Amino acid sequence: MRASVRMLTAGAAAALLIGCVSGPAASRDAGSGAASDADESRVLVFSKTAGFRHDSIPEGIAAVRALGTEGGFAVDATEDAGAFTTRNLAQYDAVVFLSTTGDVLDSAQQTAFERYIKRGGGYVGIHAAADTEYDWAFYGGLAGAYFQSHPAIQPATVEVEDRAHPATSELPKAWDRTDEWYNYRSNPRDHAHVLASLDESSYTGGTMGGDHPIAWCQEYRGGRAFYTGGGHTKESYAEPAFRQHLLGGIRYAIGAAQADCRPENGYRPLFDGTAESLAAWRQAGPGSFALSDDGTLTTNGGLGMLWHADSGFGAYSLKLDWKVAGDDNSGVFVGFPASDDPWSAVNNGYEIQIDATDAPDRTTGAVYSFQSADIEKRDQALNPPGEWNTYEIRVEGERLRVWLNGVKINDYTNTDPARSLRDGHVGLQNHGTDDEVSFRNVRIKELPTKSAAHSGGPASAGD
Repeated sequence: MRASVRMLTAGAAAALLIGCVSGPAASRDAGSGAASDADESRVLVFSKTAGFRHDSIPEGIAAVRALGTEGGFAVDATEDAGAFTTRNLAQYDAVVFLSTTGDVLDSAQQTAFERYIKRGGGYVGIHAAADTEYDWAFYGGLAGAYFQSHPAIQPATVEVEDRAHPATSELPKAWDRTDEWYNYRSNPRDHAHVLASLDESSYTGGTMGGDHPIAWCQEYRGGRAFYTGGGHTKESYAEPAFRQHLLGGIRYAIGAAQADCRPENGYRPLFDGTAESLAAWRQAGPGSFALSDDGTLTTNGGLGMLWHADSGFGAYSLKLDWKVAGDDNSGVFVGFPASDDPWSAVNNGYEIQIDATDAPDRTTGAVYSFQSADIEKRDQALNPPGEWNTYEIRVEGERLRVWLNGVKINDYTNTDPARSLRDGHVGLQNHGTDDEVSFRNVRIKELPTKSAAHSGGPASAGD
């Protein structure tokens, strides 16, 4: 779908106040004149500056316009803060703060934007969006961190930490590019999900002590937020990789792609994309897994299983990224005893299924043949074939919970002593010759052991 684009003048922004609904863009009235297609997502690019003005702003606007054409969302652009009213913002799925600087909204406009985010709106911050509204705490939390300083423009290596999020899934693990690299007043890692960070040894002028996030995402006060520190230079907006980075961030913010944007700390890798990390794994049964140059494992033949043989686990959170090519079948096994027979895992452990078209208790998110996922939540959280998804499988005592792209979709308690979850191995299934399922970034965080009464009992509300 071709994007509809226009630059809003003050008069045009005022005209948009007429006939708009007060909810988020998903509930927009097609008769309001806001868009030619009520189902088309819509993005507002806001580039007002009250401080330093980046000469790359026109290139940034042009890039978002082109990405709208590519990604099927309409784009409006304005520097008029008068566009920030409850009625006007309601027609947009996300607002892009493109290298804004200083205090750009008055108190009424700030209130309208806060209401917009709390009702499910999206935010995208690019570069100097972090150099904006220092005295507005809500905005600081939404952006994730404020700008502190920067060295001269220079090449640096960006280390991509999350290779499943749509903003970073197509990037190399080590992304070399030239930009103006911000230092921030605080580290967002504790409250946001870091997508990429800077290798401070690859350039001069980094001041964040070796942990230097440069792109992140989060769910904030009911809305979705994505920020990238790139985008100072005009050349950035002509780079295919940076444009893909922006497109993925916008798709997340408007709800067109799902991702786990909860903070993630304390995990260690079981498979990090290298052949060396596979030394702790063994193939059980027929078939195999192929390791590509970009660090992706892909199933080949079957029915077999690649299992982590070095050690079993008790209480833990297991995270991994996965992608199906089409209507494909695989799964993640947990809680089984050491064995080179894949059927031992089937008979003595549990499989978290990957297969979106089978019966409810045998489809994606199900504890295979034991308990269906919450199908409505699963369907809302699931990305389609060809796009990456993230599982969190959390085992505590006999309780097994499953999150898909940050949404809890299953909560199961084992009562069979033969399948006890209190100690066991983890594995990835290669189902058959007609199935193509890929995996990345398998990591684990071991958790404190809870009492049997707590960890094996019914689920607590809200967890």
